[in-house]
Order: sequence, then C-alpha cells, then structure tokens
Amino acid sequence: MNKRVHIREVGPRDGFQNEPERIATDDKVRLIEALARAGFERIEVASFVRPDVIPQLSDGVEVLNRIDVPDHVKLMVLIPNSRGLDNALKVRERFHEAAIFVSASETHNKKNVNRTVDETMADNDVMAKRIRAEGLNCAAVVATSFGCPYEGKVELGRVLDLAERFAEAGATEIGFGDTTGMCNPAYAREFFAAALERLAGVEVTAHFHNTRGQGLANAYAALEAGCTSFESSFGELGGCPVPKGSTGNIATEDLVSMFHEMGVDTGLDLPKVIEAAREAQRVLGRTLTSHSLIAGPIDWHLQSV
Repeated sequence: MNKRVHIREVGPRDGFQNEPERIATDDKVRLIEALARAGFERIEVASFVRPDVIPQLSDGVEVLNRIDVPDHVKLMVLIPNSRGLDNALKVRERFHEAAIFVSASETHNKKNVNRTVDETMADNDVMAKRIRAEGLNCAAVVATSFGCPYEGKVELGRVLDLAERFAEAGATEIGFGDTTGMCNPAYAREFFAAALERLAGVEVTAHFHNTRGQGLANAYAALEAGCTSFESSFGELGGCPVPKGSTGNIATEDLVSMFHEMGVDTGLDLPKVIEAAREAQRVLGRTLTSHSLIAGPIDWHLQSV
C-alpha cells in the first residue's frame, strides 16, 4: 500500500457553495490562510460561475486578490464554461490550476449546467487547450462517476471514455466524483484499478462524498487500488446542488486521521486541520458533522487511571 498521499482541500469552493447563506469574504480569506498553515499545498478556493446561480461564490475575485499563502501553495479555481474562463483569465496571476468538469450522466449534466454531455465536452476541449496555453495546470472532473441519482448505474467504460478525452485535450489530472454518495468500497477498488491502468501518466484523483456514510471506506479502497490523490472538505462541508439532500464531502480531518493512523503520510498537521474546521464551525454558527471535530485526534500518550 502507498505510504504517501496528496490531499486537495476543496471546502472553500465545494463546501461553501452549498451553504444556505453567503459567507463573509473576510472569513473565507482567514479560513483559506488557516488551511495553508495546516500544510495544504493544494486548495480549491473559487469558482467562476454566474453569481446569480451560486451567489455564495460571487466574491471569488476578491478572495483570490486578498488571500496570502506561501508560494508553494497551489490555488485552484473551477471553470464551468468558456465565458467563465474568460473572466478567470483576467486574474490569471492569482491562481495556478483550473478545473473543468462534466457529468457522466446526461440527466445530471443537463440539470447541473443546462447542456448535453456532448455540448459540455466540446467546450471543455477548447478550454483545456486554452488553460494549458496559459501555463496553468488543467484538471478535469467527471461528476456522477459512480452512479447518477436520476439514471442509476453509470457504466465504467463511459466514465473512462470521458476521462480519456479530457487527457487527450490536455488535462494532467482527472478527478472522479461520487457526486451524490452512491459508491461502495468494492466498486471503488475495481473502479480505481481500471482508471489507473487506462490513464497511465495522468494524476487520478478520488473525490468521495459521505452522503450514505461510506466515504472513508471508499477512500481506503481507492488507496488499496493504488490511488494517491484525494479531495476532501473540512468539516464535511459540501454536497451537490442537484438533487437536494446530497450531503457533504468526506471530512478532511477524518480522512487525514484515518491515513495517519494507518501510517500513510499526508504532509498535513492534523491538529491544525481540525482547528481550521472548528473555525469554520464558528463562522457558520452550527455544529458540523465530522467525527474528528467531536472526538479530536487519537492520543496514544494517555495516562492510565
């Protein structure tokens, strides 16, 4: 089993976009900087979607301009279409990676971005080349990779065909999203073994949601299959806007805790990750659902009584 993994924190984008209210820009900046101090070298911080569609992320440019993180921290933004890319490139010097995306199922893609899969991929082909021409890393995401809440089973071959097309267009990283928490550990192991074999030379990233409580088990199964790249969200924040009820990502602090207890290095300071999640909890004014926020990290130096 691999002894070193990389985790991208997606809470400032994927987590905050699902909140019912807008989070103050000052708070976002402070939380992103706290995540950087916890050791994250990759953080997804903003999205260039229409502000009337996701008002929670409408201050993305201001966030990018204000955050102060070490030079080695790579900042990612999510790009929904060519118009969004036009807007993002106006502040191109403020980020390092751009993510483009598609849903593997037609129904989810239509409900999410109001386009067919073919229409989305045609735009993605153009965007990937533009992103690489700007000297930026291009990441691609295939949502509903493990199942669609509207169509049910999504064939593995279809998902990997889309991933391969992204790679041919220039994506150097491809993430597979369990958008509504429909994966299970047995399928996660099968899926990532196949993805890693087919996408040799491309960074393959696992993005699991904990909607049905199987997120950590799925991450463990992906690790067993050879996956070393993961995405997660502090406090278990996030979810999918469509359909409602699709709750959050794996809690970053739970994922880090599990890996550390297994002897897998993440390069992260777990107490600082937990403290960042606690600060997010204070900002949001409600109890978040991650286990590590409640129990804290395991202390192997407890005094006997």
